[in-house]
Amino acid sequence: MNNSRPKAKLSRALGIPLTRKCVKYFERRPFPPGVHGRGRRKSSDYQVRLLEKQRLRHQYNISEVQMRAAYDAAHKAEGKTGETMVTLLERRLDATVFRAGFTRTIYQARQLVVHGHFTVDGKKVDRPGYKLKPGQVIEVKETSRQKPPFQIAATGTHIDGPTAPYLSTVLEDLRSTVIRAPQRSEVPVLCDEQLVVEYYAR
Repeated sequence: MNNSRPKAKLSRALGIPLTRKCVKYFERRPFPPGVHGRGRRKSSDYQVRLLEKQRLRHQYNISEVQMRAAYDAAHKAEGKTGETMVTLLERRLDATVFRAGFTRTIYQARQLVVHGHFTVDGKKVDRPGYKLKPGQVIEVKETSRQKPPFQIAATGTHIDGPTAPYLSTVLEDLRSTVIRAPQRSEVPVLCDEQLVVEYYAR
């Protein structure tokens, strides 16, 4: 899922900053791009739900097909569909690599996973959507550890605030262990997941 649209412009369209770098641009111009961006147009219920779905999808940098699959899986599972959907997305390998502080953005996480820089339980995994389970260990491959992105990550540069409580991460070793499944309250995505459920259930 490679969206070539500039992240700052996309952040303004969605109403949320998608990366730390986008925050200052978003704060300076917190309205949608375009000549009518400042106008106050009343949104329909459908538009509100669509926007919320797009916000969640872009925070994980996934396609519409992947988003729909996450909803279908959550709908079949026990518990609240919206919360389950978010925790399923959070269990993706690229999301976990990002939360562990190995990359600066979810976009970089996807790219580095695809390029085969990570192992799960000692085996190379290059699928960003690989679903992790409690007890599994994610590490940067030995042959990749001296590359600049990982040398930077090992210093803790990408960590902004508390680390994910469902991960046990040793940054200097470029290793993270999944302790347990994440809870919705621990996942720092900006989204009203109930509106996303309503969008797909319509």
